Amino acid sequence: MRDGENLVDDVSDIALFSYLSAIVGYLVLTLLLLTSWRGRSEGGLLVTASAVTTVWAAAFLLQESLHAIPSAIIWSLDIIKTACWLYFIWKILNYAFTGNKTGSFFFRHSRQLIFILAGTLLFLVWISEIENEWANAFLNPQWQIFGHVLLALFGLGLIEQLYRNTRPEQRWSIKFLCLAIGGLFAYDFFLYSDALLFKRIDSTLWEARGFFSAMLVPLIMISAARNPEWSLNVFISRGVVFHSATLVAAGIYLLIMATAGYYIRLYGGEWGAVAQMAFLGGAIVVLIVLLFSGQIRSRIRVFLSKHFFSYTYDYRDEWIRIISTLSGETSDLPLPERTILTISQLVESPSGLLWLKGKGDSFQKRAEYGEPGIPIREIKSDSSLVKFLENKGWVVNLDECGILPELYEGFSAPDWVDKFDNCWLFVPLFKGEQLFGIILLTNPRTPINWNWEVIDLLKTASNQAASYLILDETARELAEARQFEGFNRLSAFVIHDLKNLIAQLTLVVRNAEKHSGNPEFMKDAIGTVDHAVGKMNRLMTQLKNAGSAENHQNIELGALLESVVESRSVQQPVPIVKKAELAYTSANKDRLYAAIEHIIQNAQDAATAKGKVDLRLHIEEKRAIVEIEDNGCGMDELFIRNRLFKPFETTKGLTGMGIGAYESQEYLHSLGGELLVTSSVGEGSLFRLELPLEERPVTNSSRDNGVLI
Repeated sequence: MRDGENLVDDVSDIALFSYLSAIVGYLVLTLLLLTSWRGRSEGGLLVTASAVTTVWAAAFLLQESLHAIPSAIIWSLDIIKTACWLYFIWKILNYAFTGNKTGSFFFRHSRQLIFILAGTLLFLVWISEIENEWANAFLNPQWQIFGHVLLALFGLGLIEQLYRNTRPEQRWSIKFLCLAIGGLFAYDFFLYSDALLFKRIDSTLWEARGFFSAMLVPLIMISAARNPEWSLNVFISRGVVFHSATLVAAGIYLLIMATAGYYIRLYGGEWGAVAQMAFLGGAIVVLIVLLFSGQIRSRIRVFLSKHFFSYTYDYRDEWIRIISTLSGETSDLPLPERTILTISQLVESPSGLLWLKGKGDSFQKRAEYGEPGIPIREIKSDSSLVKFLENKGWVVNLDECGILPELYEGFSAPDWVDKFDNCWLFVPLFKGEQLFGIILLTNPRTPINWNWEVIDLLKTASNQAASYLILDETARELAEARQFEGFNRLSAFVIHDLKNLIAQLTLVVRNAEKHSGNPEFMKDAIGTVDHAVGKMNRLMTQLKNAGSAENHQNIELGALLESVVESRSVQQPVPIVKKAELAYTSANKDRLYAAIEHIIQNAQDAATAKGKVDLRLHIEEKRAIVEIEDNGCGMDELFIRNRLFKPFETTKGLTGMGIGAYESQEYLHSLGGELLVTSSVGEGSLFRLELPLEERPVTNSSRDNGVLI
């Protein structure tokens, strides 16, 4: 069109930004499509249409800024762009009629009509460049404008056919495409109809065309993301969409309020300015209240999820939130409350309760979150609710149950449900195949589209929450078991020491009948009783100070061995110290005494009265070595490895408890020492006690802070 530019009113710099925005939008769309295109024809056509639109916008930008491009190229690109979008829509529409031989006449001949109309318009554009009297007389620019109107009408017809011939359940995937491409055609129809009527193209419509085209790019992206065969692997963040939609809505709201404020000031007379400021201040307060309203935010989130995304949930974000909430990363609440919070967040429920299976025959209330206002502390195990949840494993929607009771055959809600109008969902928690918890959620802040997606996510999240509760319960039971284990172990050690004391006192009583008149015996008996009393006093002190830091002192091992040997001389064979070098170690004297005494006593029991028990003390590589050797019955390797140091394993029948060797080894390990055993059946045993060596004597040493006193 040689004089086509004369049809357009003078344009401003706004047109430059308008078409620049179109270039950026369609260039991004083209690059995204190119990087993920897998060779499908639909994807290729979409890439082509987007790329041609980018070139079209660039050409218009150059024309408006430099006037360097011939008008014929500008108008040709406009026609080609429209034809590309028409052919892409026709290709998609072709699938709606696959196998349908009786498609409408309009559709069956639409491809031919596209090429005929586009070709005719291109012919008119280029023939108008011929500078002769015949061309100028025959061709009128209005014919080309009329052709653009026909192309736009043709495109709107294809859009209508596409939407009408798509099954209702699949329209969600193409509705935004219909809005976007239909918007392009509708805008062109209005633009060129106006030009046809007034014999000139309105500059305002011309300038806004780029902005309007760019605004439609997100709609095309959403439709492409919903149609994998178009191969657009672009992820649109729900958070970005939510916050962007909120900002856009807030901007529109403020714009409307500003307009209203302007008219209030304009027509308010003397009070106009004051009324305007009061009105705008109130409008801002209302906006802030709305933005911080949980219910409004929930409604916006549900609306966007329902209308802009193929799935209700962003599963990556939801899973991260579930794990972070349950693990306590984002909440300081106890785990039972965090469990309710985790499940309630998925369905916008403000509050809920949790019942867990107790030791009795019922589910006891463990926690509540928010303010449900439902004071139910117990659910009986034989109730219809529990039986239904155990058998079906379903999430029970009380609203759905009231509307479609046949779906919940065999279920009857507890009587107390009717007393509280906010009861909504019962979510079961399973431990394997056994029901061990129930969560009740109250009505959501905004209506939820109840479907398979919500149900599956609730089940998955409840399974994860159940695993955390089970782990917490197991850890608590383990802690209790360890407390009882510690108490039982302490009791066993006390009984073991008392047993040894009783044995010594029994021996004194038994020999008193024969030697009561012997002064030496009486002296030894009094010493034995005094030793027993002292040991019982020390034992009582240990019981009182159980769990507190143990005070250690520097002990001369030779003197300690002599003391133990003296106390064990009442039993045959009498132990003999063969060698004793000067050596010190840091330990609790009573506990080290008891450990050595126990090993010597076992050696005496194994050697019998005619055997021998020898003791040696020497130093090796900064360690004090105490060796206790007997020539008794000995032990095999299997017994030493599997039974000797195992608690409550004994070969002494009812007279033994099986904890002496275990206690001795554990205490030596706590000192940083070692207890080694070498033995042969029928030859005897050698117990080797290795203890850390203290180089210089100290009066007291606290192992807790390492300070010498």
